[in-house]
Amino acid sequence: MAKVKSGDTVLITNGREKGKQGKVSRVIPKEQRIVVEGVNLVRRHTKPRGQARRGGIIDKEAPLHISNAMVICPNCGRPTRIGYFIDDQGRKSRQCKKCEGVFD
Repeated sequence: MAKVKSGDTVLITNGREKGKQGKVSRVIPKEQRIVVEGVNLVRRHTKPRGQARRGGIIDKEAPLHISNAMVICPNCGRPTRIGYFIDDQGRKSRQCKKCEGVFD
């Protein structure tokens, strides 16, 4: 189970996009990768396909490894690691390691 979920804000810690922040739009747990909006853009050269799609160069987000991103805590606003704890209802919840605030 990935500790990063769709909708989380993350800080990129390694690579050419280091220091950028963005919202996670998609998680690929089998490959341990995430897609972050506006980060790790690549150019895709496409062929025209009739009337439906024009040809040209399209910028799109490529997946990057989960280990290259840290979740930003919504409570304290700092990049942090994530821990788990069992709440009163018996559900597993994510928790900030710095301020011990609950994510979900």
